[in-house]
Amino acid sequence: MRVKITDGGRSKYFKAEAPGDCVTRAISIATERDYLDVYNDLNLLTKKERPRGGRKRSSARTGLTKATSKRYMNDLRGWDWIPTMGIGTGCTVHLKEEELPGGRLICAVSKHWCAVIDGVVHDAFDPTREGTRCVYGYWYKIEEGIDTNEFL
Repeated sequence: MRVKITDGGRSKYFKAEAPGDCVTRAISIATERDYLDVYNDLNLLTKKERPRGGRKRSSARTGLTKATSKRYMNDLRGWDWIPTMGIGTGCTVHLKEEELPGGRLICAVSKHWCAVIDGVVHDAFDPTREGTRCVYGYWYKIEEGIDTNEFL
């Protein structure tokens, strides 16, 4: 799978690296929204979190909880979730061009989100693990007209 190295616009606003901003970066790239707008929106959502057990509130820069990430995507118009893995099913879809539909996707893989646009990964590094990385599911742009049944 081809990979385009990009920070999604982060360097326009921040000089330092942000190792936990993959959700912010993937959303910004796939939705074509400004990185800082996505960053600020996500950080507003983290204020609704109720950390327990001494945990800190998540952040668009250092990492977000799954619940906050999903809440943002569920609130975003025109995007839908397709799970590609269930309990006990094993990995059925990998981060490979031939196993994913075309269009704009935000793929959830182990401890990471990345944008995939027409079969090309757009990320700050290559997350594919040479095509062996399992995709837990992906958000897709509904207007793209993806036939999701083809890949399930």
